[in-house]
Amino acid sequence: MTSVPQIPATAPFSEEQRAWLNGFLAGLFSGRPGNAEPQLGTTTSAALTPLTILYATQTGTAESLAKKAAKLAGSRGFAPAILDVATVSAESLQAHSNLLLITSTYGDGEPPDSAKSLHAALAADTAPALASVRYSVCALGDTNYTLFCQAGKDFDAYLEKRGAKRVHPRADCDVDYDASFATWLQSALSAFGSAPGNAEPQLGLPSSPAETTHSKSNPFPAPVLKVAPLNAPGSAKEVNHVEFDLSAAGPSLAYEAGDALGVVPQNCPQLVADILAALGADGEEAVSTPAGELPLRRALTEHFDLGKPPSPLLAALGLSATTPPPHDLLDALRAAPTKPNVTNLVTLCKKLQPRLYSISSSPKAHPGPVHLPVGAVRYAHAGRARTGACSTFLAERAHALGTVGVFVHSNKAFRPPADPALPMIMVGPGTGIAPFRAFLQERAATHAPGKNWLFFGDQKAATDFLYADELHALRASGVLTRLDLAFSRDQKEKIYVQHRMLEHDREIFAWLEEGAHFYVCGDASRMAKDVDAALHQIIERAGGRSPAEAAAYVQSLKAAKRYQRDVY
Repeated sequence: MTSVPQIPATAPFSEEQRAWLNGFLAGLFSGRPGNAEPQLGTTTSAALTPLTILYATQTGTAESLAKKAAKLAGSRGFAPAILDVATVSAESLQAHSNLLLITSTYGDGEPPDSAKSLHAALAADTAPALASVRYSVCALGDTNYTLFCQAGKDFDAYLEKRGAKRVHPRADCDVDYDASFATWLQSALSAFGSAPGNAEPQLGLPSSPAETTHSKSNPFPAPVLKVAPLNAPGSAKEVNHVEFDLSAAGPSLAYEAGDALGVVPQNCPQLVADILAALGADGEEAVSTPAGELPLRRALTEHFDLGKPPSPLLAALGLSATTPPPHDLLDALRAAPTKPNVTNLVTLCKKLQPRLYSISSSPKAHPGPVHLPVGAVRYAHAGRARTGACSTFLAERAHALGTVGVFVHSNKAFRPPADPALPMIMVGPGTGIAPFRAFLQERAATHAPGKNWLFFGDQKAATDFLYADELHALRASGVLTRLDLAFSRDQKEKIYVQHRMLEHDREIFAWLEEGAHFYVCGDASRMAKDVDAALHQIIERAGGRSPAEAAAYVQSLKAAKRYQRDVY
């Protein structure tokens, strides 16, 4: 029997670090079954309490939090096991006596794609009894959406209905989730019977003082290389190609095709000026911010969300939560019967959050820079011009500013096929083209032999064919096997990408039968639903399946990670 090596007490590690490393080695040398990558904080002691940490993610956030939960649980007497919800059935939940569920919500209150099967199974009348399960749910969402955290609320209710025992109340986390998640995790672990511990444990591994990890909490100030329009003059849209230089960041900002880039925006100077006028402030008033004490003007520009006000702020302004909500902070201030103290105001504002954009470049083709196509949001409401905070910041002010804070948001659930010989079918209208431009660049750079089929659409071919020259060149070189286009305003009847799919139902089904991966990127509320319906219809028509059989076929694609969506 192979002996297990031990980290000696004389090694330059803390006791916590040494314990973690010894536990890792014990699991490695014991041939522990399960994930090839051992979870942080676990050991092989038989005295540890089993704990299943189930995550349901669309973009990777819930998975990242599940790993943090496992790390803390491992330090508090648990043997944590992290599971993707896609690998779990309603019946198999009966075997998990202690369960933490971390789930995001996207689109119109929907669960992530990976969680839809379990969500439906638990909602059905035939769902199994789960009286042996003790659980707590952490729901991730965004209060700007009506169905805030709905997927987590659903899972919480379904588990309770099936007899599972809720040991700690559900946490509904907004986009600024760190503190809420840490509080929920501490309390939930205590409810399962652990001893109190540190709410935000460190990784427990030594690091060099010179080493810097760039993340949401520590963005990299990336030089802005380029901001250029992608639409031709006359377009009804404004999409810009934005490039940042990541070369000085090193491996901490390494990304892969399919990942997103987090961008830290600044608010519109005119909106800030209007808010200061509504407050009767000159902007020099000192206020507290996450970065310390700053003048009010800078605080409103760089640190606070000036969009839809949260309920506590509305209440402080004397506005009823039952009346039509103000569209943004300026609307609220102008409607408020009294003007608040600026110090109180900023304590009730939400933090200005980074925006995530799908990366449109492959590091194999473009080492150093990273590319994004960003649609500028501009519209009128209630007699005022409105703008998207980050999209117009990038369009108007980022290049002149020089550097912008960025970080990489990994999306392991959205990658080109691991087997380069497998075909890809990609559906990405508008800025949904982003990851597929990256996929195609990667296929070209690696000389992947697999076939590639892209469905792209927008309003007009003459003005809105994003990256047209590149796509035509990829088509001419053979990297892009097929290119089908749908420009909705170029003819009397509107034609969208799902219509082009249905026109080629037999070919699409043939590619799927050959093992093709099917990808969708773009709008979740309409386009992605229409594309999904078309896919079901294609399998019924070209595959000779019943609706139920087509649904099972699609589910098998998802289970095999051959149907992947990056939708928002």
